[in-house]
Amino acid sequence: MIFLMMIRVLLFCVHITVAGTSSRPRTFKKVEDEVEEAERSESEEESGGSDEESEKRKGTQGIIQIENPNLVKPKNLKAKNVDIEKTSELSRREREEIEKQKAHERYMKLQEQGKTEQSRKDLDRLAMIRQERAEAAKKREEEKAAKEQKKLETRK
Repeated sequence: MIFLMMIRVLLFCVHITVAGTSSRPRTFKKVEDEVEEAERSESEEESGGSDEESEKRKGTQGIIQIENPNLVKPKNLKAKNVDIEKTSELSRREREEIEKQKAHERYMKLQEQGKTEQSRKDLDRLAMIRQERAEAAKKREEEKAAKEQKKLETRK
């Protein structure tokens, strides 16, 4: 850090002496570029290469570190800024919706297995309908057989 300050002072002195002359030394621009590059690399090392500090901040935000709980953070993140390992917390409505869907799926599985009250009632109703249909089919067969027998008797 001190080294850079010394180079700045030296360049300033060279600039003052050169400013009075009509021609500027050709090496001055190269030295100036090297100093700027050294300053950039040093500032990156000090900041740890973090992108947050390099962003321009208004007012005293760059000087004072504050955590404002009322500050609304942007919800839309760019793909490069998304942390894949971080799990996002769902809102209450989203959690309730997911719980509702899971409960419905569980209920439907139980219904398929016949373990719910409604499915038992449906199965009982279905069994009664099947029994009634079987009785009706048996009755029709008997009536058909009776008609056949009457036809045979009338022909004799």
